[in-house]
Amino acid sequence: MTLRPHDTLDRVNSSIRNPIGGHVPVAGGLASVGLSYAHELKAETVQVFVANPRGWATPPGNPKQDEEFRARCAAEGVPAYVHAPYLINFGSHTEATVEKSVESLRHSLRRARAIGALGVVVHTGSATGGRERGVALAQVRERMLPLLDELTHDDDPFLLLESTAGQGASLCSRTWDFGPYFDALDHHPKLGVCLDTCHIFAAGHDLTGPAGMTQTLDLLVETVGEGRLKLIHANDSKDVVGAHKDRHENIGSGHIGADPFRALMAHPATENVPLIIETPGGKEGHAADVARLKELRG
Repeated sequence: MTLRPHDTLDRVNSSIRNPIGGHVPVAGGLASVGLSYAHELKAETVQVFVANPRGWATPPGNPKQDEEFRARCAAEGVPAYVHAPYLINFGSHTEATVEKSVESLRHSLRRARAIGALGVVVHTGSATGGRERGVALAQVRERMLPLLDELTHDDDPFLLLESTAGQGASLCSRTWDFGPYFDALDHHPKLGVCLDTCHIFAAGHDLTGPAGMTQTLDLLVETVGEGRLKLIHANDSKDVVGAHKDRHENIGSGHIGADPFRALMAHPATENVPLIIETPGGKEGHAADVARLKELRG
């Protein structure tokens, strides 16, 4: 496939320690719309939805757009990721929700493979209906582990667990909460972490100060082991540490501030880990945040 100059993404040189990009809209065409948006951000990595993030539909996708997306990302060395729908919750006390969660996540994993994505991000969910945490994690094991076992192809994506801001009966919000979750899933080789800086800050990890980010990343590695951090959602926070509110802010404009992101990209655990922004401000704000992170990367 021949790439037109105005359609190409920033080529990711192997010397770039942390590719930086954003979540891009794809309504109207995974490649034609999503990658054009990524080009305007000067993105080096991208994240997309392959289904309505607030619904249960499992659309088949467009084979032509899938192939173009896969080919262009491969040609330009741009790592791609899929974010699974928000409704997924393997800790739910409602059987219908759990069944739909299985179907939805299986769809995201299969679609990710079709478009060449390296990972699928899924929220870790909560124990609803007043059920005990251990009971909910046992259900996570029963229903999610078989999906991981289906990932037998070399080009299958990783399943990346994203912790929450700690609202309600969250199953995973602090770094050490990943431990029981990984235990429940037998530390499966296809299991990884997507660390959202806003979420972990809102959950109570103070990323500010001279060592806040470093200590948090050290704790994460101590909990899940080296090499499990596969993706970072780089978002500042509109709210103070420990507020348990998932409200993203532009890089350097929130309560986390800019310096912790510099520390994040210097930590050994983040080597070769891409950063995806999910910040406010539309295309202009996104482009500014990508540029700001590149500046902090040095």
